[in-house]
Order: sequence, then structure tokens, then C-alpha cells
Amino acid sequence: MTATKERFEVLDIFRGILSSLVVFFHLSAFSATPIINNEFIYNCDLFVDFFFVLSGFVIAYSYRFIKTGNELGRFYKKRFFRLYPLHFIVLLIFVAIELSKHSASGYVHVNKVDNVSNNLYTFITNVFLLNSVKFQGIHDVSWNIASWSISAEMIAYLVFGLTMLFINRSGFTKGRLLIYALVIIASGAVIYVCTGGLRLIYSFDYGFLRGIMGFFIGVVCFNIFDGYKIYLRTLSNGLFSFLEVAALLVTVGFVWYGSVFKDYGFIYELLFFVTILIFAFEKGRLSALLKRSRFLHLTGQYSYSIYMIHTLILSLFNIVFIRVLKFPPSAYAYLFILNYAIIWLLSAWTFKHIEMRFNISTKKEPGKKGWWLW
Repeated sequence: MTATKERFEVLDIFRGILSSLVVFFHLSAFSATPIINNEFIYNCDLFVDFFFVLSGFVIAYSYRFIKTGNELGRFYKKRFFRLYPLHFIVLLIFVAIELSKHSASGYVHVNKVDNVSNNLYTFITNVFLLNSVKFQGIHDVSWNIASWSISAEMIAYLVFGLTMLFINRSGFTKGRLLIYALVIIASGAVIYVCTGGLRLIYSFDYGFLRGIMGFFIGVVCFNIFDGYKIYLRTLSNGLFSFLEVAALLVTVGFVWYGSVFKDYGFIYELLFFVTILIFAFEKGRLSALLKRSRFLHLTGQYSYSIYMIHTLILSLFNIVFIRVLKFPPSAYAYLFILNYAIIWLLSAWTFKHIEMRFNISTKKEPGKKGWWLW
């Protein structure tokens, strides 16, 4: 008898919701409306760390038994083809836009006609997914600014795969939580030594350490879930309903006051840990409500595309509606809906024609969809 696979539908839905909130975070830079110009949206960049923790959770579920070099190679190959094709295609589009800026500036206002951050040097770091590592002479995010987190994710995969290879081949499985903790502590310690703090603001410089730390917190979260799920599933649905609402409210509150608490990044890592652990059981009423929505399920599927193409579409949308058609920034009170709809629809296309075209994880398992595609 084979074990029943966990589905984690709600966690996949969260991925879609939070990628959308990151869209609104970047969109707020173009707008002048309290709908998306408020303290909560201004701090939604924190949800990138939720992605890291969530990724560690689901990857640990699927790949915790890596114990040979061949298995490690297959794992990394799958992750590479899951993430890299869309990253590379969007990067090339940004290069084309950068090369056309001088010509376009004669017809429409162009910000940063000569963007010093977008150069051959940073193009190379982006191509090799090293754009979350601090290099001399690089002082800001570049090209597709969201892609630094994909760099951090890929580096976290490599560290995870090597860690699992060591644990499973050495027979140190009983001490695996200690090893995970050491990786988390080491990542945080390097950030602290290099920067003097643990703020969740690093991207082009120490973003890879931020990613490793969040990812392995997610790995620990899965191990807690896996170790105690039999007991915790005996708890009442009513208790989980309360915990789901409480976790969500506390998380929203701390994100709203992110300007106060960002200096203490561990608070958010802990909040995301607890929230993911609670919703992984899908026993509360809020989970049941979220699972009813087909739109939310699809948004979860499209979340990677939403995340990767949104800065491109936001910029082009702003050029058309604000600079060419002369809409005022306050028009984003309703234009943000149209902007997001365009991103969502284009993401549906890129998911089908780019992500799934190159995704080798499902070629032998047709019909699968959902969180495991991540």
C-alpha cells in the first residue's frame, strides 16, 4: 500500500494571494490612492520571505530522501527547468527594452534612460542566477528586479540537496533538526556580521542568505508537521478555525507595522512558520472557504508567472496609461484592477506555454497540477 500524498491546496492558494500582494507592493510606487498606498501594502515585500518558508516546507516534503549523487542531480535539474526558462525569457525582454530606451525617449518620457544598474556585468549575474549574491560594484537590483529571489531560491535548493545527501548517507537522520538549525543560525550569523542586523531588506547583496534562512525554517516547519500530524489532526476543527483566523490577523498586523518590526526579521520568519504549520492541516473554516474558489486555485497555479512578469507589465502599463493617455496617478484607485487583470491573464498564458512547456517534473505524471509543480 502506498502512502497518501498530501495536497496542501491552501498553501498553494496562499502562494497566489501573496504573489498578488507583492504585485500591489510594486504597483503602489505608481499610484496615489489609499487603496494601495497604505502601510500594509508598503510592507508586502515581506511576503517574499513567506515564499521562502513555504518553499522549504513543500520541497522538504517531496525531496527529503535524497541520498545519492544521481538523485541530487535529478532534483536540481527539475528545479532548474521549473524556474529558469521563464526567468531567462523575461530577462531577454528587459534587455530588449533597455536597448530601445533611447529611441523611445523621443516619443514618451522614459525614466532612467541610462540605468547604470542594467549593464553587462549584472546581465551575467542574472543569467547565472547569482543576482542575490553581493559582488563588488553592484549597488542595486537590476533587470527584472523580482528575480533576485529566484537566485536565492536556487542557491537554497543546492544547499538543501547537499544537506539531505549528507544526512541520509551518514545516517544522521535523528539529528537532522540540529543540522537544519545550524544552517539557519549560520545564515543569520553571516548576515548579522556583514550588516550589523537581521533586517529583511536584503536582495541583490545578501538575499541568498535571507533565502537559505527562510527556506530551512520551512524545512523545520515540515518536519514538525510530519512528526506531529497524527496527534494534531485529532484536535477539533473549531480549534483550527480559531487558530487560522488568529494567525492571519496577527500576521497582517505585524506586516502593517513592518516599518517598526522589520529590524527584527526573525519575528516574521516565526509568524510565517506558525501560519504555514496551521494551514497545512486545512481543518479550519477559513481553509474550507479558500478551497471553494476556482479563481484562487488558478492564481496559486499562476503564482510564479505572476511574480516573474509583474514588474515588466507594471512598467508598460504605467507608460501607456499615465504617460501616453495622461491618466492621473489617483486613477489607480480603479486602474490597479485592470493592471492586475492583465498580469493575471498573461500569467495564465506563460504558465501554460513557458512554465509547463519546460517543466520536466510532470512529463511522466500527466494530469498533476498544484503546489508540487513549484
